[in-house]
Amino acid sequence: MAREISPQEVQQVADMVARARAAMDEIKDYDQERVDRLVRALGWACGNEKTFVRIAQMGVDESGIGDRAGRGGKRGKVLGVLRDALRQKSVGVIETDEAKGIVKIAKPAGVIASLIPTTNPELTPPVTGLYALKAKDAVIFSPHPRSKKTTAEMVRVMRETMRQLGAPADIFQVVENPSIPLTNELMAQCDLTLATGGKPMVKAAYSSGKPAYGVGAGNSTMVIDETADIKEAAYNSRVSKTSDYGSGCSADGNLLIDDRIYDALRDALVAEGGYLCNAEEKAKLERALWDDHGHRTIDTVAVSAQRIGEIAGFKVPDDRKFIMVEHDKIGKDEKFSSEKLCVVMALFKYHGWDDALGKVKEIYKVGGTGHSCGIYSFDDDHIMSLANTAPVSRMMVRQPQSKANAGAFNNGMPMTSSLGCGVWGGNITNENVSLKHYLQTTWVSKPIPEDRPSDEWLFGEFYNTATM
Repeated sequence: MAREISPQEVQQVADMVARARAAMDEIKDYDQERVDRLVRALGWACGNEKTFVRIAQMGVDESGIGDRAGRGGKRGKVLGVLRDALRQKSVGVIETDEAKGIVKIAKPAGVIASLIPTTNPELTPPVTGLYALKAKDAVIFSPHPRSKKTTAEMVRVMRETMRQLGAPADIFQVVENPSIPLTNELMAQCDLTLATGGKPMVKAAYSSGKPAYGVGAGNSTMVIDETADIKEAAYNSRVSKTSDYGSGCSADGNLLIDDRIYDALRDALVAEGGYLCNAEEKAKLERALWDDHGHRTIDTVAVSAQRIGEIAGFKVPDDRKFIMVEHDKIGKDEKFSSEKLCVVMALFKYHGWDDALGKVKEIYKVGGTGHSCGIYSFDDDHIMSLANTAPVSRMMVRQPQSKANAGAFNNGMPMTSSLGCGVWGGNITNENVSLKHYLQTTWVSKPIPEDRPSDEWLFGEFYNTATM
């Protein structure tokens, strides 16, 4: 049980919120051009390669998880968010519908509490910051204790950027010594919470008494049917699985493969750098990844395949990039059918399309409901039937899931680092959390010619039938 918050901590939060509101007041009259200039400056300050890579590698060194060589690649997300933010209006009138007599006026959401996961201590602040600044919000970041210095450094860059352009630095603030009681108080005093992290964090956000956007757990599953380009599917699966050592909830955890192409795809995955466990290694791997209570072991999250093998008690050759296990059972007691948060991938064989859809349903009963899935197929019937069956908010077609579902330059998904999972995942939205979620909107309604259909049209065949 968390300790009680001290009066000094309550006052600390109150002081930060007061400074945030004062900063918002300073920029409340900024026009769109001035806001966009700040947004561009912030995007450059955080998203230039030198700065982002430096802080990203700092995050890996501080937390001990993630791929130091590849973490800097997340910089592309900053650029994508900047693109999306600049292409939208956020000041004054943002939409006019003459036919309906509706004018929409954008207004800030307020002071935002942003809870930062240890897997993205350098990425989440600029992503949240760009959208918040575009909306003229203020943000107080609460970092994960394991990577608090990294988040503080990125926020320092963000504050200095504002200061250099004559804007108030307190648009962005960071809790330097985070704790559960202090974070809970922050959520209670702010206007809105953005919670990106594990279930306890999201639950706390929804219990704060203030509106919150949370994200659900992932269990990314890809279906690969007989029409798939095997080489493409194997390549994309490797890219998705190995990005930042599989730290993201969108990293391919389960591949459901048509039995007619199973062997060929498995061989292609080996060619891409996959290490296929034998039965003994698989048993050791399960004991290493999950403790006696079924919880994921921290020391195996987002580390290299070699390190996982070392912990499990077998050797993974240096040229192997990810680990594969062949599995045939799905369920709460079948740990390999759950989210893995590392470079371990489970391969399942299906027999006929109905079996594929059935296995998808069973996997999402284990976990990840509402998050995402994907498919490698050129069969539109398969694509659409999976989309209609899977209880997920987003489905990627022939794309590496962890590089695509939060937005990419070659798809139309809104760029973000927060993925809502809807009612399925216990979230308020199932959309990619983006600019619209940082704004409040006033609808101005003007009278229009009456739009009232006839009773005959409204009731159709039931008009003037017997009544009760």
